[in-house]
Amino acid sequence: MSKFESSVKQIPYPQQSVYEKLSDLNNLEKVKDRMPEDKASELEFTQDTISVSVPPVGKISLQVIEREAPKTIKFQTLQSPMPFNLWIQLLPVTDESSKMKLTIQADINPFIKAMISNQLQEGIEKIADMLAMINYE
Repeated sequence: MSKFESSVKQIPYPQQSVYEKLSDLNNLEKVKDRMPEDKASELEFTQDTISVSVPPVGKISLQVIEREAPKTIKFQTLQSPMPFNLWIQLLPVTDESSKMKLTIQADINPFIKAMISNQLQEGIEKIADMLAMINYE
């Protein structure tokens, strides 16, 4: 298994507020306009799933498989050229701030890993950056 982790992102909102917003994926509808069309399109959300078309990869769909309030949300792929799991980890810093880290774990053969490691690392960083910029009030 290969593991990719984002850097830790500081969020100026309480852990519980961040968890509540991210644990219902319908709340991410508001960030659709922040996604560059050339990087991701056809974003669709339900409470438990998110689907996005990512050129040249294709359609990727994720489903929430576990919620551990207020610290973890775990996803697995429903549709993807490469099956993987994604975790969003949240920790309190103060009563008014928290920090977040994203982790992807995938079973990738070594040849493919050499070709896509940089893109996966860059992608998880961009997702973490986008999630850190959301207004969680």
